[in-house]
Amino acid sequence: MARPYWTGNLQISLVSFGVSLYVATETKSQISFHQISRRTGERIRHQKVLESAVENNEPSTAVEKDEIVKGYEYRKGQYVIIEPSELENLRVPSKHTIAVSQFVDRADLNPEYVEKPYFVLPENDAQTESFNTIREALLKTGKIAIGKVAFSGRENIVAVLPAPGDKGMMAYTLRYQNELRNAADYFRDIKATAVDEDSLGLAEMLIKKMSTKFDLSKFEDGYETAVKALVEAKVNNMPIPTEEAPKPQTGKVINLMDALRKSIGDDSRSTKKPPKSEKEPQPGKLGLVKGQSKAPAKRKSA
Repeated sequence: MARPYWTGNLQISLVSFGVSLYVATETKSQISFHQISRRTGERIRHQKVLESAVENNEPSTAVEKDEIVKGYEYRKGQYVIIEPSELENLRVPSKHTIAVSQFVDRADLNPEYVEKPYFVLPENDAQTESFNTIREALLKTGKIAIGKVAFSGRENIVAVLPAPGDKGMMAYTLRYQNELRNAADYFRDIKATAVDEDSLGLAEMLIKKMSTKFDLSKFEDGYETAVKALVEAKVNNMPIPTEEAPKPQTGKVINLMDALRKSIGDDSRSTKKPPKSEKEPQPGKLGLVKGQSKAPAKRKSA
């Protein structure tokens, strides 16, 4: 098992026990590229050099790693140096403790808040009883613990909840409110339209037809597969794979209603021109035609 990314205490009021956080994701890409000189075919190396040497077009040598420190530019071209030890000694309680400040319903944790997942384990066997008790309590109440933890150069909001299955917990770092763009700035210009009830019903049928239990293992990175095929072709002097031509449509879809019917396999209703008694679609519209709910009234004789 990998080494823990962070180890400290999970504190809920007067209850405190040791936990370890492990990064729950990893890069699985099989293809990685290097920068190469087109002229010589040699690999490009980047060196850290003094800015003044670059600006003055002077010969420069690489700056050694132990000479490089962090600096904050408080005025144009002027920096205050921050030593690693000074950052390490910052007085931030959440460096060593996840202090839970509140509990929220699972429904309150919107997906756009979530940043990165971590596995949460008891730090050692002595912490297991407290760990399992809190896990079971969260499971039965359907709540999520919200707190803060400091690592990766910032204090993170963190959500802690039971992991799927019967063991362990998950922690998710969350984005701050000011890191999320205002959705209204993007959605406000979407034109409001009436939703046709027949189309809505067909859309619901399509969703039910395509509904299944989510299985992440069914998905693979098609782009990486294509890149791998390209690399293998070039290494072995084979023809370069080309993009497959799109398959022809099985039938012409003239409006949303037709598309929905064809998607659910219902071709029972034709797409012939509607009778004059039905409303003709206006130019630029979807061209949906509602079926009459009742027969038209008979005209009275004069």
